[in-house]
Amino acid sequence: MSQTQETPESLNDDETAPAVPVMTTVERAEMLLRQDAAIRDRIGAGATLDEAVDPSNKEFGPLAHPEQVQMRVAKRAMMLEAGMAPYPVHLDVTDTIEAVRAKYDGKLEAGQETEDVVGIAGRVLFLRNGGGLCFVQLSAGDGTKIQGMISKKEIGADSLKQFKQLVDLGDHLYLRGRVIASKTGELSVFATEWHRVQGAAAAARPAKDLNDDTRTRKPYIGMIADEKVRNMVRNRSKAVASLRRTFDDHDFIEVETPMLQTIHGGAAARPFTTHMNAFDLDLYLRIAPELFLKRCLVGGIDRVFEINRDFRNEGVDATHAPEFTMVEAYQAYGTYDTIGQLVKELVQKTAMDVFGSHKVTLLDGTEYDFGGDWKTISMYDSLSEALGEEIVPNGGPDNPGTSVEHLGEIADKLGVERDDVENHGKLVEHLWEHFYEDKLYEPTFVRDFPVETSPLVKGHRNKAGVVEKWDLYVRGFGWLPATPSSTTRSCSVSVSWPGQGRAGRRRGGLRHRRGLLGGPRRGHAPGGRHGHGHRPTAHRPDRCHDPRDHHLPSGQAAGVAVNVRRPLPALRADCGR
Repeated sequence: MSQTQETPESLNDDETAPAVPVMTTVERAEMLLRQDAAIRDRIGAGATLDEAVDPSNKEFGPLAHPEQVQMRVAKRAMMLEAGMAPYPVHLDVTDTIEAVRAKYDGKLEAGQETEDVVGIAGRVLFLRNGGGLCFVQLSAGDGTKIQGMISKKEIGADSLKQFKQLVDLGDHLYLRGRVIASKTGELSVFATEWHRVQGAAAAARPAKDLNDDTRTRKPYIGMIADEKVRNMVRNRSKAVASLRRTFDDHDFIEVETPMLQTIHGGAAARPFTTHMNAFDLDLYLRIAPELFLKRCLVGGIDRVFEINRDFRNEGVDATHAPEFTMVEAYQAYGTYDTIGQLVKELVQKTAMDVFGSHKVTLLDGTEYDFGGDWKTISMYDSLSEALGEEIVPNGGPDNPGTSVEHLGEIADKLGVERDDVENHGKLVEHLWEHFYEDKLYEPTFVRDFPVETSPLVKGHRNKAGVVEKWDLYVRGFGWLPATPSSTTRSCSVSVSWPGQGRAGRRRGGLRHRRGLLGGPRRGHAPGGRHGHGHRPTAHRPDRCHDPRDHHLPSGQAAGVAVNVRRPLPALRADCGR
């Protein structure tokens, strides 16, 4: 028996409230069953709904059902007494609300009636009970609405009385009747038959009454009340389908790589851990798909991609979630130029497929344009322009470039934050971010990064001390991760990754391991890759998914996806050595 104690917080917080009994979960469940039986007995004895419920819970105490739930129990009992199935297995739904709208909208004059009979079902969003005529508004899942009219002359006085007693806001309702236009011209179904399909445990509230906490912790409630939230889920599905079509047009093959891994790899992140009982083996949840996708290249799959779920046991904020979707692709014999063209096409086609335009409307009402050619800048050239002096990459002992000391002096002069352990590349990136990071509003590829900050990326073919990698900045936001793309043991060993050493291993830092090298050292074609966190193009910074509530992923905006780790601007490409 569970020993969980049931005590309402609202009662405990009130010092003047009577003492609340302490019950185990099972004890409380048994008490609630007794309360349900008592309500059914009253309905069976002919009590009205108001007579069947006990709003103050005098009989069963403060841990019993609240009045609203009691009312739902009473209505179910009343339906059973009347011979109505509370949860019917089948209803004669002949048409969707969307189909009825598409067929008749704008084609009937006010007061015009047809002989066309339809059977429809939807959620009750509006209800007005008059004397002999009731009006109800039903909503389909995509937000399409239609009016239902229930008349005493059509269904009889007893049936109308039952309708008024049993149907509430938030319920699912079935109507069968003729398609007409009301006297005000509203497209309606004039019901000859109705059935309450499924009652809501609590009445639906309008969108304006939902706070951000409710929308985030209980996104299914937000979807009921707010059409925009429902559209996020639909737009995500369209976006994923668009991505797959574009990859397919370029002869990429989609694969599914393991989520449970013996060694986490492909990124520097703290993993989630789990245990496989069958093999008595500790495992990690995937932090990145990179290593397994590279093995596909080794095996001869020259163009490969995956839309995958990743898990990182780190912080949570508006742009980071512990559980997120990532798109990652590899192209043999590709360069960061060809990958850039691919990413541009992926984003632009997704915008067209989801919104019908390269211009997308953000939640604040502003528009953002992904169309046209995207700007490209060099990190070193743009930094030199901003400083008014040339910053030269560190090309090695024979061509050391701008010294660390001089870069440090510039940083101190500008008030740029400096790391405890610094090198040429880190200082260059910090200085560049100072001038540009939040100022690149239009889509902009920032390319040619210092080798010190991306040591496992292919060196530039013409510029010493620079690697062939770009980051895409959108609306002033970019991503500068240290995700490796390596096939050489000498390079991986020489890098000091965050969390290296015994303490670092406990924190989940990236370590030198056979998994990084075992497959690629068999040889795969040189190529380019790109990976980006999968999230809306228009994101809402005040929301993030709460992992404590797993009913549905919380959507943030109409756009590329729901449930995120990095926003769409978090796009990058590099070329493996």
